[in-house]
Amino acid sequence: MTDPTDDAGGPRGETPRLGEIGLGSFAPYLMNRIMARYNASLREDVAELGLTTPKMRTLAVLAVMDGLLIRELAVHAVVEQSTLSRALDQLAAEDLIRRETDAADSRATRVFLTAGGRAAFEIMWPHMAAAHERMFQGIADDERRAFVGTLQKMLTNIRKHEI
Repeated sequence: MTDPTDDAGGPRGETPRLGEIGLGSFAPYLMNRIMARYNASLREDVAELGLTTPKMRTLAVLAVMDGLLIRELAVHAVVEQSTLSRALDQLAAEDLIRRETDAADSRATRVFLTAGGRAAFEIMWPHMAAAHERMFQGIADDERRAFVGTLQKMLTNIRKHEI
């Protein structure tokens, strides 16, 4: 006789309902809660620097991957392109970034940190690092590595962009 249940424990072919899974066991809900708390914990520090979350994310990504095309930057900063466009206008006006036409495609624009942008990021980084460490408080290094590895695999599974 075959087992009439699937790997999720429900009748074969039926996906468990959210109420059966529970919010506390539903990974997208937990990830959203975690990121909302992380962003909220930085909001005051970010505001003191005259930054918004999209501007902070932009500076952080460029601090690691300078010279991205705007479409790549939008993906890595996890910011809608229209929101990113406004943030880039403000960052450029504040001399924190500069835009350059891409050498290979004159229709595309690359974004670079200025010295001021790097300085702003360096002021922000200790706050970001502290919030990151708080998230992993009491979690062993091997668990942390396994968790990050799992997140990387999940991102690959749902990746919409090649970057």
